[in-house]
Amino acid sequence: MQKYTNLRSIMLKKGTKLYSIFKAKCPRCQEGEFFAHKFTFNPNKVTKLHDNCPNCNLKYMMEPSFFYGAMYVNYGLTVALSVAIFVISSLIFGLSLLQCFAAIVIALLILAPLNLRLSRIIWINMFVHFDKKFKKKES
Repeated sequence: MQKYTNLRSIMLKKGTKLYSIFKAKCPRCQEGEFFAHKFTFNPNKVTKLHDNCPNCNLKYMMEPSFFYGAMYVNYGLTVALSVAIFVISSLIFGLSLLQCFAAIVIALLILAPLNLRLSRIIWINMFVHFDKKFKKKES
């Protein structure tokens, strides 16, 4: 159990991509918030970003339509989630094909806001790397 705890703390420590992704922080300084709002199901707020990082002033929209590439990440997440739900619902719960399909559709609808946010933060983390020189601003 101790090894698992150490591995998790190493993987999610500041300076790693996973820290930025799972904490929804700026990929460069990992201090500023990436999204303007906390997690919500409101379609107008779910993917609303700050224009720049509140801490290091990184411009999140690096070029026009930068986050269109996040659609590819979202597609991969959706396919992986659909396959996982199908395997679980058919092998573990023994559901019919139609029931498996219904389970996939329901899960994808419920998890759509999470997938949208996750795909955007993963996409920007592919291009921006952590930089130690951007420390937290003093208040």
